[in-house]
Formats: sequence, structure tokens, C-alpha cells
Amino acid sequence: MKAIQPTINHHFTITRRLPRPVRAQQELLFDDTNWSSKASNPATRLAKSLTHMLHNQIESIHTQKTLTQSNYSTILEDKSNTPISFPKDDISNNWEEFHGANNWDNLLDPINPSLRQELLKYGELAQATYDAFDYDPYSEYCGSCRYNRNKLFEKLGLTRHGYHVTKYIYATSQIDLPRWLEKSQVAETWSTHSNWMGFVAVSDDEESRRIGRRDIVVAWRGTVSASEWYEDFQRNLETFGHGDAKVEEGHSLGGALALLNAYEAAAIFVNLPVSVISFAAPRIGNSVFRDELHELGVKILRVVVKQDIVPWTAGMVFNNESLQNFDEITGGLQWIHPHAGVELKLDARASPYLKRGLQLLGHHMLETYLHLLDGYESSKVPFRPDATRDIALVNKECDLLINELRIPPRWYQVANKGLVQNAYGRWVKPKRDPEDIPSPTSESANCNEMQYVLGY
Repeated sequence: MKAIQPTINHHFTITRRLPRPVRAQQELLFDDTNWSSKASNPATRLAKSLTHMLHNQIESIHTQKTLTQSNYSTILEDKSNTPISFPKDDISNNWEEFHGANNWDNLLDPINPSLRQELLKYGELAQATYDAFDYDPYSEYCGSCRYNRNKLFEKLGLTRHGYHVTKYIYATSQIDLPRWLEKSQVAETWSTHSNWMGFVAVSDDEESRRIGRRDIVVAWRGTVSASEWYEDFQRNLETFGHGDAKVEEGHSLGGALALLNAYEAAAIFVNLPVSVISFAAPRIGNSVFRDELHELGVKILRVVVKQDIVPWTAGMVFNNESLQNFDEITGGLQWIHPHAGVELKLDARASPYLKRGLQLLGHHMLETYLHLLDGYESSKVPFRPDATRDIALVNKECDLLINELRIPPRWYQVANKGLVQNAYGRWVKPKRDPEDIPSPTSESANCNEMQYVLGY
């Protein structure tokens, strides 16, 4: 069983320039007019020779950079003529190892190509929870999925993964909100109590043979709606499970729910292998919660981007891993929030296609994670040139790609923002097909089911 998750945050950008004094020093360094007649001195000649060598090296780097930038359009054109997917590897003989039986030892740095392929698959299934979410405040179906479960993967181009959706997950932040935080501007909406949170999907026969078992995926959506953002800022700790295990009442929705879901599944289905593939997940619980996950046999692989600040938030002041050595003294005190599981760390600087500097929104986007994961070979090797994912996907909801690529920022949206022309030439909001209309009745039943699964 897989619990996978992405999260999403607000937009804030800082750029940096080379300080003027440094540029002045560089100009002075290569000014030949400063050399005197003492150049005949061997030491002086050596210094001058080394200086010119350094100058030529820097010029070479600048020339190489310029040439690379001039070829970006060619790179995109070449990649646009290649398929986004290739024949998938048969992992039926080592699926247990790929899903954490040995805690991914010797599989991450360098990364096993077949494992990278599997992680990208799960990441794309998680991304579907964003791409199909209706968060248009002018829609009467705001907070639902745009498509019914039988069409979800077809509409998003994910049928190649070999899964079919069996259930939709609905939930809500049960809090009273001021009027300006309500999710829909439409008085008569499909539901005033729930949001679409994700789905349960099962591998078909062909995919099950390839991966060696029937795979159940639970994909959780991260924070999007106003009520979820409001809840994320809550910092109260709640008892979870048994004993002294505690988790935060809010904060980074998808990452938290993936772990809570895995905890409950492992506790209820004792002999079921459960693993979590999380992206950008923060710290959510104390050390007792982490230890109970380990005792239940839950395997956790956390994919994080070094420049993303979200995985290091929540309990940040006191959650240095070195403090875990004092567990016997602290007894798992509330203010210690250790990470659980194994970490795969990606570096945004490895990609030649991403802007430099602090990009809070872009570095936290799941599409950025998948771009870096696709280009990752090891912590010591640069971005691999044969990465296959579409580079343009990075800019779906942010502005992280370098300008030379000429990919518009935040380009992903419903065509014409959901408006269509009717038979009279008027631009109107269309009605959904009957099979795509969410049912408040089924939504209520699903909410009750989720309360049981998550132990609320």
C-alpha cells in the first residue's frame, strides 16, 4: 500500500546580484596597465601568467554559458520530439527492496534507474490531485474533482501507469471561518462541508505482473483551500494512536495525512506491507510517533529539495536530529519533531533549467521535485542530459524556469478559465456532464469512511 502526497505554498521571490565592489575587483585584476617594467622579474612574470590563465578560464566559462543559453530553444525542440515515457522495467523480483524492505540501502546515491522510474510514477499520481482539483471560487463545484473517477487518469494522460481509481476521498477542516475565507462565491454549491482530498487507485493485471504484486495507492492532496491554509497555521499537538505519540493539529496537509494514513493502515492490517513516498513533507509529530511508525513496520521515503524550507518547518527550533540522542531524558517531549524514514535529497542547483536564488514557491512545487528527480543520478553527478520529463511542466503554477526557455509562468489553467461559447455566441460557464457532478450523498458516506480510516 502506498500513501503519497504533495504540498503547495504561497509565492515569494528574492533575487541576488553580484555586489558592485566584487565586479570592480575583477576589472582591476585583469587591467594590464597596472603592470610595471618589473615584469621581467620571474615572480612577477609567473603572477602575470597565472592571472591571464585565470582570465582566460573565466572567459571560457562565460562563453560556454552563453553558448548553452543560445541553444535552449534547440534543446526544447529536440526534447519535444521524444516520447515522455519508455518501456518500464520489470521489478517483480525485487519489489520489496524498492519499497523499503532494506530501507533503500544502496539504491539512492547513486539512484537505481528502475527505482527512479517508480518514484516518478507515484509522484505523477500525486500531482493528479492538484491538476484535477476545482478551486475556482466562481464554480458551484468548487472543492470537488473536475472528473469522475472513471475518467480521471484518461483526462490527465496517466493511463500509461496501469492503475484505475476505486474511491475518491473527501474531508474538510472542521472550523468556523469568516465570510471572506469561504471557498465558493456561489450560494448553491455541491457541498458546504467537504473538499476532494485525493483518491485510492489499484494496479491492473499487467502492471501488477510487472511490479510483482497488486499495488494499492492512496494519493493525498496538499494544502490549497483557504480553510486548509488557516488550519495549517495551528500549532497545537494532539494525541494520536496510543501512549505518548503526538502529532500537530494542522500544517502541510498532504504530508501529514500520508503518514497518519500509513499509521492507521499498518495498525489495522497487520500483515500488509505499507510504505510512504512523500514529497516536500514537513515534520509532523514527536519522537514517540516516529518510533511507533517504525514498530508498525511502515517504510518511509522522504523526497526533499534542499532549497525547500517546508520540510524543515514545524518544531523547527528544537528538532535538530542531534537532540534525538536525548530521547531517554526527554521522554519524547512535545517540542521535539524528528523526521521519520529515509531521505532522498535533491538540489535545485543541479538543474541548468532553473533560476538561481531563493524561490519559495517554485522550490516547493511537486513538478519541481519531479523535474529534479528525473534528472538525478547521484549527489556527485550533475543533471542527467537524457532526462525525459517535459521541462515546461515546472512552470505550471510558478515561475522557476530560466527566461531563456521562454516558458510562460503559471500557464496551467482550464481553457478560457472555464468559459465556453454557447449556441448564441455568449460566453458562459458550462454545466458539468452528469457523471462528473459530485454527489453530496456519496460525499457524506466517504467522509464517514475516512474518519474511521484515519481514526478521527
